[in-house]
Amino acid sequence: MKRKILHVINIYFALQYIVGDQFKYFGKKGYDMHAICSDSKYLKEYSHSMNFKYKPVPVLRQISIIQDVKSIVSICKYIKTNEIDIVVGHTPKGALLSMIAGYLMRTPNRIYFRHGLVFETSKGLKRNLLITVERITSFCARQIVCVSPSVYQKSLEYRLNRESKQLVLGKGTCTGIDTDNKFNPLLISSKKRNDLRNELDITDKDFVLAYCGRLVKDKGIVELVDAFLELNRKNSNYKLLLVGMFEERDALPEKIKQEILTNKSIIYTGFVNDDIQYYYSLMDLFIFPSYREGFGMVVLEASAMNIPVIVSKSTGCIDSIQEGVTGEYTEIDKGDIMKTVEFVISNRDMKKYGLNGREFVVNNFKDVDVWQEIEKMY
Repeated sequence: MKRKILHVINIYFALQYIVGDQFKYFGKKGYDMHAICSDSKYLKEYSHSMNFKYKPVPVLRQISIIQDVKSIVSICKYIKTNEIDIVVGHTPKGALLSMIAGYLMRTPNRIYFRHGLVFETSKGLKRNLLITVERITSFCARQIVCVSPSVYQKSLEYRLNRESKQLVLGKGTCTGIDTDNKFNPLLISSKKRNDLRNELDITDKDFVLAYCGRLVKDKGIVELVDAFLELNRKNSNYKLLLVGMFEERDALPEKIKQEILTNKSIIYTGFVNDDIQYYYSLMDLFIFPSYREGFGMVVLEASAMNIPVIVSKSTGCIDSIQEGVTGEYTEIDKGDIMKTVEFVISNRDMKKYGLNGREFVVNNFKDVDVWQEIEKMY
């Protein structure tokens, strides 16, 4: 009899990156794969390509008691109708709703993937509320996967759950990196890469500093843009490639947003649905000054593409590099970002960061190796 696995997450975009090819992998091994998330125009096509069943259910990031209760009821009905054996919750809200639903339906295996600690950058009553929500989610879960060693340690420091409930998969991440078929520099088509370079108006003289992810304050985008503007004044050949989308929650100051949209040296792509590896192939240096992360998967993606990386020492980020080997740390500060960028660029062995980075990812974070650890929980 097939075991039925339901993944619950807030938005399609996150589903693609957090679960991704696991759908195919476990489907081929005889598992019946399901997903619930907020509706998206991409969801139907994606479910067909990955061979999983799905139901669109609103999973709002903000607290909305009436809608949240409705969503829990919808998840409960889906669990009952489809006789789900394993409920897997992702992102704070998706995990909260799914773990409550799984607990109410007495689903035997309830797994919460803790992708980070959202309360780390909150204060006052909101912070206390978010910690309480985290503890409720943890109480309802049977197993908790911390996606990095630093998230594991912080979870204990904040007393979110007992230690016997939580674990880390190997050295971390939630699904690993496809270093063979996707994030592999040897598979990049020169023609396709050059076409994208021309489309984005990147010349051979340009040195591309880059970031990939949501464009919000928590990711250190304000500090990154401020640092770039100073660097660009010193060297007009520097360009900043921002791969990602603006969001209303934790939105950037309007001044920074307008700078991104109007500065000719800043390349803003918006949401990228396909071939993200080609955008990495255009980068000379990847910068990720985030205030908090679960792991910082984009750092591993960049490293897998032989790109030197600069990251903050925040929770999650600190686990994503080997200092002085695959990249360097920076403070989340305009001046320190500038200093670290100039240090890395001036390093004669700069390319070694990228080569070492790919080796680090291949040896520790290959997707199939992580999936084998996940199957042990199933």
